Amino acid sequence: MGARVPATMRRGAEWSRRFAATTPGVVSLIAVVSVLLCLVAGSIAAAQLDAKVTRHERVLGHTEPVAFAAQRLYVALSAADAAAAEAFLSGGIESPAIRARYRQALADAAAALAEATTGAGDARTREIVARIAADLPAFAGLVETARANNRQGFPVGSAYLREASALMRDSLLADAEELSDARFAEVRAEQREIAAVPVSSVLALLAVLAAAGFASAVLVRRTNRWVNPGLVAAGGAAVLALAWALGSTAIAGAALDNDSSGPSVRFESLAQARILAQQARTDETLQLIVRGDIADGEKSYEDHLAALRTNLAAALGPGSAAAVSVDSWNEGHRAQVEAYRSANFNAALNQAIGAGPQGSAERFAAVDRALGADLAAARAQLRDGVNDAGDALSWAPAVALLAMLGAAGAVVVGLWPRLKEFL
Repeated sequence: MGARVPATMRRGAEWSRRFAATTPGVVSLIAVVSVLLCLVAGSIAAAQLDAKVTRHERVLGHTEPVAFAAQRLYVALSAADAAAAEAFLSGGIESPAIRARYRQALADAAAALAEATTGAGDARTREIVARIAADLPAFAGLVETARANNRQGFPVGSAYLREASALMRDSLLADAEELSDARFAEVRAEQREIAAVPVSSVLALLAVLAAAGFASAVLVRRTNRWVNPGLVAAGGAAVLALAWALGSTAIAGAALDNDSSGPSVRFESLAQARILAQQARTDETLQLIVRGDIADGEKSYEDHLAALRTNLAAALGPGSAAAVSVDSWNEGHRAQVEAYRSANFNAALNQAIGAGPQGSAERFAAVDRALGADLAAARAQLRDGVNDAGDALSWAPAVALLAMLGAAGAVVVGLWPRLKEFL
């Protein structure tokens, strides 16, 4: 047999039930529940909206710069591969400019790798970083071996260079692409969260509105008073907080502009376009190193060029400066292929790496400059949009919290006179 409930507790519980059934008891219960609901709703809305502001700060300060660094890592690795091929094709001692470009590309890749993995603690990223850190010196070693043999006129140098390029494409660039995709996916995810409707906040504020309406109906039956100013004010505060939360989120979503023509999509398309251009340039130079059938190399070049044009059309539309530069570069490439197939290797070589304005090297440099400028512009627009979204949301947490604190105070002020009538 269980222990009996003490008589004082039984009497207390019985008194509470009787008091709750009375009008002052009902008014007291409405006041307590309404105040608690207002405070809880204000806390939920403020926390959720503040999380959006924090995400905006994280995108500007970390996520987007890291994604940009991952893109630069891929471009730098591709540029190192292309520069190594150009240096090899120059024969003997390469020009200081080509050598400097190769060294700069390696330095840029090392710096971008450090930036692209800042703050990343997941196992997959650590694995990618470890592989790139191990493969990059191996690539540089193979290039130096190819360079040494090439300077001495040994044919085996081309085999070392092809091995270096294979390591670059099959391992380094594949890892860099995975890292870049993951970083851009983080940017998209953060933007979606910023623009998402704050569902928890909306439900909590609607609950306050529903409670205010229900409490008003109960008071009408209990006191024959049609309007309680406190409950009306609380409902108005909830409407204000709800409108501000939804309105600021909608403005933030419009500022981010994540549709198919928005700066975020353009940024990714242009980053991919720059990578594709570097890959096509590597295809162009490797064809001459092989000194054989260039059908496979031409197919790879054409595939990369077609994808490059698709990305440019999606990001910039037809007739852009970058698209015109790509057409000019492709004309130079066609001249190179024609010379090669006519057994005029020297003319093909001069077209590929010559310093003249009609050479493919200079035409590709124009492509890369145009893509770099377009990418910088798209990045600036993306960051401006994120910054505008943050501005739109900046006051939302404070407004939600203050509005619901005011609602809680209004409930107390509005119901206290009714409660005093029975005391």
